[in-house]
Amino acid sequence: MAKAASRLKELREAAGLTMRELARQIDEDHSNIRYWETTGKIPRSDVLAPMAKALGVTVEELLGQPKPSRVSGPGGRARQLFDAVSKLPRRQQDKVLDILEPFVRQQVSKAA
Repeated sequence: MAKAASRLKELREAAGLTMRELARQIDEDHSNIRYWETTGKIPRSDVLAPMAKALGVTVEELLGQPKPSRVSGPGGRARQLFDAVSKLPRRQQDKVLDILEPFVRQQVSKAA
């Protein structure tokens, strides 16, 4: 049980979400998130898909299955931001990219 509890908390924190933010995104009360994280109980089946999407993982990963070899992209807040940017007009998307690209290049060169 503790393994499932720590897994959900790890995924939520990796996505950069608080309990309240995750709860808001999946239309649940934050006390349910706390309950699932502390007890290790698996959320109801109707909650799994929205929760996985909000966390940027698959339902299988949420349930502790191995991660699929194909990664679909960023998760959590990054996915939400990129989804929102993708809906902007092309000119505004280009402005966002002009801001992000130098920052990303700098971080990549630091890591290398």
